[in-house]
Amino acid sequence: MSGFVPPPYPYDRLGRARALAEVHEGGVVDLSVGTPCDPPAPAVVAALASSGAERGYPASVGSKGFREAAAAWLNRSVGAEVSAESVLACVGTKEMVVSLPHWLRLRSPERDTVLYPELSYPSYAMGAELAGCRAVAVALRGDGMLDLASVSDDEAAKALCLWVNSPSNPTGALDDLGAAAAWGREQAVPVISDECYVAFTWDGPGRSILEHGADGVLALHSLSKRSNLAGLRAGFCAGDPALIRYLGEVRKHAGLMVPGPVQAAAVVALGDDDHVVAQRRRYLERLERFAGVLEAVGLSVALPAGGFYLWAKAPGDAWSWTEELARRGGVLVSPGDLYGPAGADHLRVAMVAPMERLDLVGHRLGLGLGAVRRNGRFGPR
Repeated sequence: MSGFVPPPYPYDRLGRARALAEVHEGGVVDLSVGTPCDPPAPAVVAALASSGAERGYPASVGSKGFREAAAAWLNRSVGAEVSAESVLACVGTKEMVVSLPHWLRLRSPERDTVLYPELSYPSYAMGAELAGCRAVAVALRGDGMLDLASVSDDEAAKALCLWVNSPSNPTGALDDLGAAAAWGREQAVPVISDECYVAFTWDGPGRSILEHGADGVLALHSLSKRSNLAGLRAGFCAGDPALIRYLGEVRKHAGLMVPGPVQAAAVVALGDDDHVVAQRRRYLERLERFAGVLEAVGLSVALPAGGFYLWAKAPGDAWSWTEELARRGGVLVSPGDLYGPAGADHLRVAMVAPMERLDLVGHRLGLGLGAVRRNGRFGPR
């Protein structure tokens, strides 16, 4: 009798393409994973080094200062009225994404299904699998929004939660968070909204599901993307007071704690918007520039409504294009089927390299700067 055998980690499947890219002079330009490359704000690093909080155990739910800073940021950035008591620290939002089905199933053992977008971050489905649950993909409409009408009554009755991701990874689409919240309340299914790219919303202001009330919903936020702090593992969730209390209590027993110095640095990062404005400019410039590079080699690219990924349609097999771009341009991208079978004809390209490295790819591909777009549909920011 065999037990659980973990599948290959998605990005580990890119070894052949990486090897093709690494032979170029100057090495691989890695745009496969959304790992920030830009420096965090100096004041944040200083707070990390000088908090004195390393001596004692941090509160699992988050320090008072951290929770207050997170609530103030939500109120300021998306107009969501959230109290500090409705905020819970998490050890990076990926930890919460993967562990949440386990905690929810302990609370509702009669339910065994996790609903998630058919094109999405692989950890939604993997979190369900690791919890011994069923992962059920929800179809997307042509505009990239969840087709909630496609969820059967039987699936809704078994659902532990519905995941929403807006702006979407990988597509960049914005979802109707009000409609998702209303569906969840009607079906008595918690709706978990992953909003870690909200600071990089290009079509209009950033949106949160919390704008539509906290009942039955949670919003997840991360400092990894917003503040270039992926290495600190600092995130939080906010929303339904009963869910926050339950998760706070069960996570205490699991020993899940954001380190004290990390919380101190996060307070400074959440209180400063200037560094985020600067980062928005960097990502927007890269998106507009590299969209032109991809178009020039035959891919179809639309600038995203949010996030820092280009979701490029490939005329043919995406894995073949991944290896071709690695061979010719020394660039590593992600085939779209890493995010679900519906992405098999797309590539996801993360704008996580400095402009000079992106231009190096264009140079390797034989493109001059005049061949790539300088001004996109969003205009100056």
